Amino acid sequence: MEIILAIAIGVLGGSGTWLVLRPRTSQVIMGLALLSYAVNLFIFSMGSLLLDRAPIVKAALAPSLSDYTDPLPQALVLTAIVIGFATTALFLVVLLALRGLSGTDHVDGREREG
Repeated sequence: MEIILAIAIGVLGGSGTWLVLRPRTSQVIMGLALLSYAVNLFIFSMGSLLLDRAPIVKAALAPSLSDYTDPLPQALVLTAIVIGFATTALFLVVLLALRGLSGTDHVDGREREG
């Protein structure tokens, strides 16, 4: 399970980095979204990778770190998803305004010559 999650985080992070370095604004926005997904998966995996366990301590069990998964990364990821959605919506509005004003969606505002 850990190796699959590590590969998924690596692929999302690498793809996001490659897209952020592209010249078009829409590709940069998609790259930022992929990078945020990679970071969210990383934070979520730091909580623990236990299967079939409740995220809270049960009353019958003695409270110890081996009996529950940490709910804080789950709350952080949920918050990051909401903030990421709002930020992506803002980026899309700015992209549409920029394309309307300049007529292109290049990051530097002009087409590549040559």
